[in-house]
Amino acid sequence: MPLKRFVSGLAAALSLLLAGAAPAHAGPPVPLLWKVSDADNAVYLLGSFHLLRREDYPLSADVDAAFADAEGLVFELAPEEANAPDLPARMAQAAMRTRAGTLERDLGPALWGKLQGYAAAHQLPLAQLAAFDPWFIGLTIALVEMGKQGLDPALGLDRHFMEGAARAGKPTAGLERGDEQIAVLAGMSLDEQRQMLADALQQAEEGQDRYRDLHAAWRAGDAERMWREMAAEMKRDYPALYRRINVQRNDAWLPKIEQRLARKDDDTLVVVGALHLLGEDGVVEKLRAKGYTVERICSACRP
Repeated sequence: MPLKRFVSGLAAALSLLLAGAAPAHAGPPVPLLWKVSDADNAVYLLGSFHLLRREDYPLSADVDAAFADAEGLVFELAPEEANAPDLPARMAQAAMRTRAGTLERDLGPALWGKLQGYAAAHQLPLAQLAAFDPWFIGLTIALVEMGKQGLDPALGLDRHFMEGAARAGKPTAGLERGDEQIAVLAGMSLDEQRQMLADALQQAEEGQDRYRDLHAAWRAGDAERMWREMAAEMKRDYPALYRRINVQRNDAWLPKIEQRLARKDDDTLVVVGALHLLGEDGVVEKLRAKGYTVERICSACRP
């Protein structure tokens, strides 16, 4: 099957899964929102969940106020990069196997057996998946599992604010380029890729409660729980993967965020995946360690 046709078919399958029922929630999500300041400027850091439900809107007044105060917005990818129609195909092309031998040999009997079982249970075309590197298959499985929860990338917090910035005429920028983000994944060692796939399959084995719990923790603004159940587990079980997709990217983003702080009276709202803000390796603590004033903005957290 041609690459473009396979990617289109996968996208169609995922879109059907996104029709899952969603539980009702009381009130807007409690934001993972911090304000980082120097003498004359501020950067708001907002932890995103990249796939959300319609029921996750509207957002809290704290987030709306940060957006209103910001003169510009920064995302992991600039909107023109994130919305580029060829981005999924470029990612899939970068994931095409070039290594000698088979995926089965790369994964080994145990991991290959788990992948076989998952593909059969979810009617995913294993013969087509086997043409790709393990990181791409792991990403596919994660999307399938989140889709079962009715979580939709079109409703993610990043997309919401990209559209909001366009309507408000606020300038936007990205912390990395699309090709750089693809290179982070495609540049993984085989061991790191196996870790990513094993983690996705393990979370799938744990059932839908895993993603439901993570989404609930994000909605509750529970930074400690998200760190414990999302970041700390990855750091412990898959340290090489954790360094590549979290620590190294955080370190690369830090000077770009500091450049925003160096401006005068030009506040910025930075919207990135919540994982990047949490814990000692997160952007929040790295900026605090540099001497900036850091405060969490959370009206709902106050007694």
